Amino acid sequence: MPIVLIRIDERLIHGQVVIGWANQLRPDRYVVVDDDLAKSRWEQDLYRLGAGGVEANFVPSAEAPSRLAEWRDAPERTILLTRDVGTMRRLAEGGGLAGEAVVVGGVHHGPGRREALTYVHLTEHEMQDLESIAAGGSDVYSRDLPDAPRVDLDVLKRRWKSSS
Repeated sequence: MPIVLIRIDERLIHGQVVIGWANQLRPDRYVVVDDDLAKSRWEQDLYRLGAGGVEANFVPSAEAPSRLAEWRDAPERTILLTRDVGTMRRLAEGGGLAGEAVVVGGVHHGPGRREALTYVHLTEHEMQDLESIAAGGSDVYSRDLPDAPRVDLDVLKRRWKSSS
């Protein structure tokens, strides 16, 4: 089965993902690409508790690009998550995510960030990273829940620019 969702969400495996997205997509596993979590067994255990019985794997960002084909070709339905835009951009380099949809979920307020949507706040560098992902052939858009309206990257950028 292909990867059924590729999502940027600071909270990674949490209620919106487990209840909202997973109820519709029925994943067999979550793959979380995050360097800090890949090193922390006790934090991995906490996320596994919230995964609702679905397998959860934690992979360092340097290893993840070489495993994309494996995850796409495996029989398990996979939700792929990154905590931040920069990690997703690194996965997309060299066309790694070409032809895939990349959903921008929860990226919350922080230093240097401006609001594009109530659940998406970005720095200039993060906006450039999203544009780079799109330029590499990915369909980049925002959506907090599967039934919520899709917000395309051009609209997201317009709203982000107008919030300065």
